Amino acid sequence: MMKQAILAVSFGTTYPDTLEQTITATERALAQAYPGWEVRRAFTSGMIIKKLRQRDGLEIDRVDEAMQRLEADGFTHVAVQSTHVMHGEEYEKMLAQLEPYRLRMQISVGMPLLHAEADYAEVADALLEWLPAPQENEALVLMGHGTPHFANSAYAQMEHMLQARCSRVFVATVEGYPTLESVKGQLSRLPEIRRVILAPFMLVAGDHARNDMAGEEDSWKAQLETMGYEVQCVLQGLGQCPRIRQRFVEHCGHAVAPLSRRAKLWRVGVRPADP
Repeated sequence: MMKQAILAVSFGTTYPDTLEQTITATERALAQAYPGWEVRRAFTSGMIIKKLRQRDGLEIDRVDEAMQRLEADGFTHVAVQSTHVMHGEEYEKMLAQLEPYRLRMQISVGMPLLHAEADYAEVADALLEWLPAPQENEALVLMGHGTPHFANSAYAQMEHMLQARCSRVFVATVEGYPTLESVKGQLSRLPEIRRVILAPFMLVAGDHARNDMAGEEDSWKAQLETMGYEVQCVLQGLGQCPRIRQRFVEHCGHAVAPLSRRAKLWRVGVRPADP
């Protein structure tokens, strides 16, 4: 018997409000777009999974655990949709955990948010429509996570796409490049900028957004205020933007389509090999 599911894979968050507004909202969008597919959840952050279990008694599967559960429940066709921003370490961890199950199940994987050039253009348009538009004396600075992985170059490409639309938009990262210091240098060469809008370039508005970006001590907000800027913080993750959620839905469609074709063959008794 053929059973089909979508496994939505996120890094995760320990903040219940942003979990509901971003990750759950994205999963809900996937369920609405593909009504014949059961949507399940997995996180790639073991630290977040452990904290949710200890603090809230909430059990979230790792990717391998979710796949084991899907197999035990008789699912044969699984579309895996990442909600990661880029094809970095967490995305590769997800792929590695999926690998053993490809021998026994039909699996297709959707791309993360930033994959093709069209993704960068769509995300740039979506953000500038959704976030407060910077006025002539304002700058918009987006906080990305950053990674030692070579995929970190996605942030520079994202900034380039944004600045092609509005020159007063900058991207900085917590753990990569560009850094806040590099953005400070660019801001210092624009004396007309007196006000900075800070917003997370992450799926959720979690610990980095609330503490590293908007916290009281040594945060990006505090550092920019020390430089004399008026600072506004937008505590909304990318998952709260409808057009960003739609991008994940579209990527998932590329994973669902080949499985749907194979499912039709299953119904007539043909067992196609994995791609």
